[in-house]
Amino acid sequence: MFLLTMTAAAGSLHPPQCAVGVGQTCEKASSGQFAVLFISFAFLVLGSAGIRPCSMPFGADQFNPHTESGKRGINSFFNWYYFTFTSAMLVSATVIIYVQSNVSWPIGLGLPTGLMFLACILFFMGTRLYVRVTPEGSPFTSIVQVFAAAARKRSLKQPKDTKQDLFDPPHTSAVVSKLAHTDQFRCLDKAAIVATPEEVRPGGAAPANPWRLCSVQQVEEVKCLMRIMPVWSTGIIYYVAVVQQSTYVVLSAMQSDRHLGRSFQIPPASFTVFAMLAQTLWIPIYDRLLVPRLRKVTGKDEGLTLLQRQGIGIALSTVAMIMSAIIEDRRRHIALTQPTLGTTITGGAISSMSSLWMVPQLMVLGLSEAFNLISQIEFYYKEIPEHMRSVAGALAFCNLALGNYLSGFLVTIVHRTTGAGSNWLAQDLNKGRLDLFYWMIAGIGVFNIIYFIICARWYRFKGVAN
Repeated sequence: MFLLTMTAAAGSLHPPQCAVGVGQTCEKASSGQFAVLFISFAFLVLGSAGIRPCSMPFGADQFNPHTESGKRGINSFFNWYYFTFTSAMLVSATVIIYVQSNVSWPIGLGLPTGLMFLACILFFMGTRLYVRVTPEGSPFTSIVQVFAAAARKRSLKQPKDTKQDLFDPPHTSAVVSKLAHTDQFRCLDKAAIVATPEEVRPGGAAPANPWRLCSVQQVEEVKCLMRIMPVWSTGIIYYVAVVQQSTYVVLSAMQSDRHLGRSFQIPPASFTVFAMLAQTLWIPIYDRLLVPRLRKVTGKDEGLTLLQRQGIGIALSTVAMIMSAIIEDRRRHIALTQPTLGTTITGGAISSMSSLWMVPQLMVLGLSEAFNLISQIEFYYKEIPEHMRSVAGALAFCNLALGNYLSGFLVTIVHRTTGAGSNWLAQDLNKGRLDLFYWMIAGIGVFNIIYFIICARWYRFKGVAN
């Protein structure tokens, strides 16, 4: 952030301001200026990749999962973590963007830089207070060992008595819970078959070669990951709907009446705030008002199960896409049949329909995130073995990234298939059929709901061995 701020503050790190006037050209940035900009982006990516997957499990580790108060603390932590995260995004999307647009870029970038520096100071001040779980080696090595050992022993028969035929040494870890043996993915059990006595070291507590023999615990940890993958894949499809709030919703707002009063116009990019506002309002209502009542009905500490909340989020995103399609069809109809409020810089007519009609669909989309994303993160945290929790934090963000790629892929396909005639996603939305694109995403959402239900019914929550 400091380098990024310097690219705006130091005159030598950015090209001169464009001259005002017809026919004037702007000077391009030099190779060195581009290099500094890209390096600052690279540091931002590395920093985010280190903070986001680790901060959530690290915060949840501060609670004792073996006590009732600790369990409830973990259940609330994810809600309040995301509440804080969304509130910060809300300020960034309003105050920071306003300062950058109307005051100056150096100040607009300097404010978050200063806040991040303050956050670093506060974080290190609490070093002595934190509960720090000692790492127990790379989980990825253990995963590869299980697949390698199972592949080498693929010709062996499935064990008849899992307690006698599988390598299951005493569990000594104080961090990772002992997992109970399960019948799913039984082909992986072959990795724990003791083919010859020489595969076990004297004493029976460790294998002679971990690439030929793995413990039942290692196998079950891999099974946990494999059981999660189908549920995780539904999140990729889910995010195709979510990313629309920052893409075509902004374009729809540009071709709608954005006036709030006589003189003020809502900036198109600020419409994402309504989704964040829905999340910020809903999370404390759900955590403090609804969960205590749902506990009495369902008998579960978290109120609704994690899979139920994810399913509700997917269903709400589909409802939001249906609403988006209906509103966009109305906006386009008004723009084509009634007097408009002028044109955009690309020549598209601005519909006289108020852009505030898009607020309900954004609120529903924000509500779906509050249900799905928080429960996703908590689901991964609780179901993945304890020493893989940084992986759990990364899974949700991988969903978001892959959802963006999938959305871009769908846009490319739509452009190629509809571009020759009436392009659904024309630059002028009045000439396109964005509503049909929304209906397509809603149809994909219906498929995702069915797929999620199948995955959720098949899923088995991990069990702890006695």
